[in-house]
Amino acid sequence: MKTRRMVPAPAFVLLLSLCSISTSLAQPQETKSTFVWLGRGVPGVLYEPLTPGEKSHIGVFVMHAAGDYLRFHACTELSGRGYRVLCANNSSSKSGPNDSSTDRGLLDARLGVTYLRNLPGIRKVVLFGHSGGGVLMSSYQNIAENGLPACQGPEKIGKCPDSLAGLPPADGLMLVDSNWGQGAMMLFSLDPAVVSEDNGLALNPELDLFNPRNGFDARGSRYPDEFLRRFFAAVARRNNQLIQTALDRLEMIDAGRGRYRDDEPFVVPGASFVGSNNRLFSQDVRLLSHTRRAWPLLRADGSVVTQVVHSVRVPENLTSNTASLEGGALTTTVRRFLNTFALKVGDDYGFDADSFRGIEWASSYSSPPSSVEGVRVPLLAMGMTGHWEFLAAETIYEHARSADKSIAFVEGATHGYRTCTACEERPGQFGDTLKTTYDYVDAWLSKEGRFLAAKASGTVRP
Repeated sequence: MKTRRMVPAPAFVLLLSLCSISTSLAQPQETKSTFVWLGRGVPGVLYEPLTPGEKSHIGVFVMHAAGDYLRFHACTELSGRGYRVLCANNSSSKSGPNDSSTDRGLLDARLGVTYLRNLPGIRKVVLFGHSGGGVLMSSYQNIAENGLPACQGPEKIGKCPDSLAGLPPADGLMLVDSNWGQGAMMLFSLDPAVVSEDNGLALNPELDLFNPRNGFDARGSRYPDEFLRRFFAAVARRNNQLIQTALDRLEMIDAGRGRYRDDEPFVVPGASFVGSNNRLFSQDVRLLSHTRRAWPLLRADGSVVTQVVHSVRVPENLTSNTASLEGGALTTTVRRFLNTFALKVGDDYGFDADSFRGIEWASSYSSPPSSVEGVRVPLLAMGMTGHWEFLAAETIYEHARSADKSIAFVEGATHGYRTCTACEERPGQFGDTLKTTYDYVDAWLSKEGRFLAAKASGTVRP
C-alpha cells in the first residue's frame, strides 16, 4: 500500500493551508485535506469527510492535462458531499499547456489511480475530467480498458510508447465541460492568415478574422458564408501541412539525421489555444450555439427540462495574439506535437451552429470523442452553456458506447462552472450554477447500483 509522506520544510509551510480542516461551500459537512506525494513532480492533496459515510467508499480522482488542480473546486465540493477526492497535478502542470505531454500525463495519472486503489476503504475509483482534464481522463480510461492497440493503431498520427501498457482502469468516468481534445483546441485556434511558419507578424488580411472587412465586430461578429468557406479551407490546408512537416521531421530524427538525437523544437505561430485565439465561434456566437438534439437542461429553480440546448454566451477574445510568441504560438516539440496536438481533417472541414464536419477524431489518441468509443464503464458528460466548450458534451455522449451513459447541461454556467453574470438578462437569472453542477454530479455518483450497492429489497434471490 502506498503511504502518505510528511513534507519537509519549507514545502510543508507552503502546504499548511492545504492540510487544515475545511468546510465545503455547498454542504455543512466538514472535511480534512492531506498532502500526498504521488511521484516525482506529481503532488496531490487528498480531501476526505471528517465523518465517513457510505459515499466515502468512492474515490474521485481529479487531474488536468496541464493546469494546477490541487485546489480545484471539485476537491472541496465533492468531499463536502461525502466522497474521498484526490486532486493532483501532473508533471506538466508547472510549465503550462505548451509543454503538455499526453504520454507523461497518462503515466502520472496512473499514480493517482493506483494510490486510490490502495487506499483502505475505497471500493470504486471514478475519474473526473474538466476541460483538458477530460482529454487526459478519457484517453487514460480507453487505454486502461483496451491496452496499447487503443493508442498504437494504424489510424493514429502519433503512436503512444509501450510504457503505457498495463494502466489500471477506473470504475467510472466524468467529463464535466471537457473540451474536444488538445489537437482539436489547437485546430480551432490555428490562424490561417499566417503567411510563413517562421513568422507571426506577416498575415494575409483576406483570412484575418479580426479584419472588419471580413465580418469582425467587437460587439459581436457576423462572418459571411463566403469568408467562412475560405477560412475553413485555409485552416485545413495549414493543419494537415503542419502534420506532414512534423512526420517528415520525425522520420529524419529516427534516421539520425535530425537537428537533435531525440527530438526537435516545433513552433507554430498563431496556434496557442490558451487566452486570446482565433476560434471564430468565440467571436461569432451564432457558431456552435446550440445542440442538435434535445437534452436535459438544469435550471436555477431546480427544474430539469429536455430541449435543444442553446448557449447563452457573449462574444469573447476580441484581439489577435498571433504576433506574440509567448501568448500566441504553440511552442512544443516534434514528438509532442504528433502525440498531443495533431488531429487530421478533411477538405470539408468546418463547423456551423450545431456541429463539426471533416474531423478525423480517431487520428489522435488524446481525442475524447474517439476515446469514449472504447470506454465501457459508466460515463457522465456535462456541458456549461455560458461557454463554447458546452457543445463537446453532445459530441462525446453521441460517440460514447458505455451502456450506462448520462448527459446534462447547466444553464448559464461558465467553463469553470461559475455563474456567467455577463450572460444574464437579469441579476440572479441562473442562480448558483456551481451548486447546480455538483448537486447533479453527486446524484449521478450516488445512484444506487452504479457505484454504491443497491439497498436490499427484501426479496430472497439465488
